[in-house]
Amino acid sequence: MSNLFVSLLLAALASFAAPVVLIGCAIGFFGIIGYIPGFWEVSNQTTSYILDFLAVFGNGKPFQGIITLGITLCVVGILLDLVNFYRYQSLRDRDVS
Repeated sequence: MSNLFVSLLLAALASFAAPVVLIGCAIGFFGIIGYIPGFWEVSNQTTSYILDFLAVFGNGKPFQGIITLGITLCVVGILLDLVNFYRYQSLRDRDVS
């Protein structure tokens, strides 16, 4: 049973960190691209679009939106890990010979 909790914890952490890191890298990438001459407008507009998208999930606050997306995907990751654990247990008990 201890392995289940460790697996759930790792799935939760990875599922929460994935969208936060991905969106953070996208915002950072477009922030850096803004220093290249001619790309400032594209960088500014794209960053604005990303922050507006996050604000939809956070009642007008992008930071709250990214936390909401992270928690939602965390729950999804936990549920998928539980399904995987259940399937492994049910298939392990079955005799396939």
